[in-house]
Amino acid sequence: MFEAAELGRQISKKEFAAEEPGLRTQLLEAQLALRDAGIATVILVAGVEGAGRGYVVNRLNKWLDSRGIQTYAFWDETDEERERPPYWRYWRALPARGGIGVLFGAWYGPALHEHAHGEIDDDAFDRQLNRIADFEHMLTLDGMLLIKFWFHLSRDAQAQRFKSFTKKGPTKRKLTVQEKHYAKHYDAHIRSAERAIRMTDSGDSPWYLIESADHEYRDLTMGRTLLAAMRRRLEQNGGVIEAGLHDAQPPAVPEAKVTILDHLDMTPSLSTSQYHRALETHQHALNRLSWAAWEKKRSAVVVLEGWDAAGKGGAIRRMTDLMDARLYRVISVGAPSDEELAHHYLWRFWRHIPRAGYMTLYDRSWYGRVLVERIERLATDAEWMRAYHEINDFEEQLRERGIALSKFWIHIDQDEQLKRFEDRERTPWKRYKITKDDWRNRAQWEAYKTAVNDMVAHTSTAHAPWVLIAGNDKRHARIAMLQQLVATLESMLD
Repeated sequence: MFEAAELGRQISKKEFAAEEPGLRTQLLEAQLALRDAGIATVILVAGVEGAGRGYVVNRLNKWLDSRGIQTYAFWDETDEERERPPYWRYWRALPARGGIGVLFGAWYGPALHEHAHGEIDDDAFDRQLNRIADFEHMLTLDGMLLIKFWFHLSRDAQAQRFKSFTKKGPTKRKLTVQEKHYAKHYDAHIRSAERAIRMTDSGDSPWYLIESADHEYRDLTMGRTLLAAMRRRLEQNGGVIEAGLHDAQPPAVPEAKVTILDHLDMTPSLSTSQYHRALETHQHALNRLSWAAWEKKRSAVVVLEGWDAAGKGGAIRRMTDLMDARLYRVISVGAPSDEELAHHYLWRFWRHIPRAGYMTLYDRSWYGRVLVERIERLATDAEWMRAYHEINDFEEQLRERGIALSKFWIHIDQDEQLKRFEDRERTPWKRYKITKDDWRNRAQWEAYKTAVNDMVAHTSTAHAPWVLIAGNDKRHARIAMLQQLVATLESMLD
């Protein structure tokens, strides 16, 4: 694979100086066009140690408008990063639409390091690479331009480069531990890189291999390749790329006549005395378990979905009544902000994943993609249909990190919802809870039932099952959720 990047190509300083001004101007024009088109761009910089990736990125910041670029080097993990799933740090670095992110190594860095150092076998490496390929495909389908550069040096060229580092002069320095390991185990690193590139090279996020022995050739080739990729993207759809542009037309989804909600027993109820006894028991248990989780640095995520007026807010209040407010955070999910709209829809949920020992409760969640966005046509059919896979992978990453995940759907029937709507309209301090959107959503009850049925069918997995709660009796619903959450935390801590 890398033989084509070991041919000794060179460009004279004179040729470089002659082409640089024009290339620089064209790159800046392309950057501004991408910004105006609202296309997020990630430039992923990887390669052999000593190939000059830092010099390349410095050149990029010189050629482009640095105000529209953010550069990230994923060196030592911070405490915040270590206490969350690995991809949390990468989601935070993704640029908004119209911006450019330059990422050193990014999600390839840990996988390449672990495989080349013999810390993981081929099967574990391939699993990481498959996740990377899925992640990149998800980003490009959302409209991102992803450009991946591998800057290459042959073994001999690397040895010469390392030797130049240690010569006397103003740039003299010692080799890093990683550089020494690369020099000693060059073949192992190259085998890992070849496997990674082969498994993640795709039409929507290809790898570009650039020979890097000659500085001028390296930088000019990078600039030319980057410009071609930017222009190619701008040519698509007349310079405006919309999310889902490359999606194939999905098949029509029939309305479900009988859904899983129709089989839910809605008769359970609790008396007032039963409710208060159970409430006290489970709330005290949650208080104890939340502190135990904090001490053991185990996190929890709770998702509450359900019909309008189903009682999500009331359930959250009962869950948190006796918990220390320093140990949890409630995220109320409504219409996305401009900043959130400028990113992939999962971005706003990734950013709230709790640190080790803490709990996040989502009042509505990422499932809006396959519910309200599906029904209201805020997402294309292709977008919400592929969201099932994206959500399952997201939740699997949470569980792999040891995060306890609880997902509740609170179901009420139409008569009960109407009763609660009318009660809210009559009660002055409850009127803020009822909106025109609630009445409009009610008119699409059958469509939502189909969407909920599909959601459960596609995303109730062994590691993240849905718990359907009969919610006509609020007391029963609250105790059922409290009891399930207590059991989940006990299982996690056990």
